[in-house]
Amino acid sequence: MATFAAPDTSRRRAPHPAQRVVIGAGALLAILGAAWGAGAFGGTPIQDAAGGALAADATLLAPATPAFGIWSVIYTGLAGFAVLQAIPRTGSSPRLRRVAWLVLVAMALNAAWIAVVQAGEVVGAVGVLAAIVAVLGWAAARLTRERPDSWIEAALLDVPVGLYLGWAAVATVANVAAAGSVLLGTAPDAGRWAAVGALVAVLLIAVAIVRDLRPSTALPWSVALAMIWGTAWIGVGRLEAGPLDAVVGWTAIAVAATIACAAWLADVTVALARRSRLRHTRERELAASRRSPFGRILRGPGRAPAADNGSRHRAPRRREA
Repeated sequence: MATFAAPDTSRRRAPHPAQRVVIGAGALLAILGAAWGAGAFGGTPIQDAAGGALAADATLLAPATPAFGIWSVIYTGLAGFAVLQAIPRTGSSPRLRRVAWLVLVAMALNAAWIAVVQAGEVVGAVGVLAAIVAVLGWAAARLTRERPDSWIEAALLDVPVGLYLGWAAVATVANVAAAGSVLLGTAPDAGRWAAVGALVAVLLIAVAIVRDLRPSTALPWSVALAMIWGTAWIGVGRLEAGPLDAVVGWTAIAVAATIACAAWLADVTVALARRSRLRHTRERELAASRRSPFGRILRGPGRAPAADNGSRHRAPRRREA
């Protein structure tokens, strides 16, 4: 069950009006960039840009076309974040202020990535995506310092950052494969074992993320779900669409399932550790109350401590005749 931190009003400070405007403009820029990347405003759809290097059938690590629907969820979350930070009460959260500018940088970098791809620079796009992952990872690390104040903050801050980070991590791997294919001039179905190795690397990264991004539950699960989504659609693409490769396809499906199990096990481990800490705390408090001169008062009447100093083995008194 998710828990939230009690708001610390002593550290709250309303966001500067300029911050609200700039971050709102950044969210609008990201949404317009997404529309441009989808073919609006005279832009070329991403799957057709750069000679189709990022199309769903370009490499063994390209996700199937439906996978890109996650961008609609991410952009909706980023728009919600822009509204959240603009409201004085919610925007004054120290946790939100700590990452607001980082989220803005990530949104601007996303627009830059779309522009670079539109220009046909697939190799340069890898560097932009790597920068996005680094910035979002920094933001996620800052969010782990304390729990969100409310479910609204978790939904409009942790979830968009988590989904964006998880999807960007998978997209970086796919972008690297596309850049390699362009540089080496290889066929779409080339590099089976390199693709398998890349998927194993994605799995290791995902396990590290879901293990370390605590105490918020929404953040690690959002990252995990985005990575599950991306790797699962890589698997579907290799099993049902071109280029077909059963080894890569089933590896991707196995990676997605393992990420889900790792996220669940991380939650179970955290819950068991929390329960163990609570039990040890209670035991220490009970032991302290027994040693205290006021132990009887703390324990209440009729709950005397166990006898010690050998009194349990004291011989019974003789009855007088």
